[in-house]
Amino acid sequence: MEILTATRVEQLKKILLQNEDIQKILQRTPELGMPNWYLGAGGVAQTVWNVLHGYKPQQGIKDYDLVYYDARDISCEGEDEFIQKGEELFKDVSAPVEIRNQARVHLWYEKHFGNAISPYQSAEDAIRTWPTTATCIGIRYTNEKLLVCAPYGLDDLFGMVVRPNKVKVRKAVYESKVDRWAKAWPKLHIIPWEEE
Repeated sequence: MEILTATRVEQLKKILLQNEDIQKILQRTPELGMPNWYLGAGGVAQTVWNVLHGYKPQQGIKDYDLVYYDARDISCEGEDEFIQKGEELFKDVSAPVEIRNQARVHLWYEKHFGNAISPYQSAEDAIRTWPTTATCIGIRYTNEKLLVCAPYGLDDLFGMVVRPNKVKVRKAVYESKVDRWAKAWPKLHIIPWEEE
């Protein structure tokens, strides 16, 4: 597993701060008071891919995933309260900010993706299972420093390698994502799903 060096984190920060939406989300999210939160997945990875492709930082980003973990309140109403506050807080962000409590994902995952999962134990546990190694990333500011959760490192992200993370994702979900991404970011190196 790759060790996240200060240089690598600084390189990531330099790229991400070119995206005004990411700046706004990182700066404002503490106002929501969400426990153990991260901005992650596609909106983060796609910002990096945009910059590496020479595109505008926000190009092709359809949403931003803002996750948190609160096992004390896994109600739909509790999550919805953050969603409603977020809609007002992020109304000037160019793509929707999707707020989800990772402690309640197991309640709807099977209906949405076709297979049941066990409850996550933390936001970091959830990030570890996201569909591709390059998008298994979460970021937030802590004491004015960028905290990065990247369980598979940053090599695939910076190398523009899209590799399936088979911990939870199914083939159809992976292939649907990569089909769209390959059209938007043609320099990506897509690793095909291979049955084991």
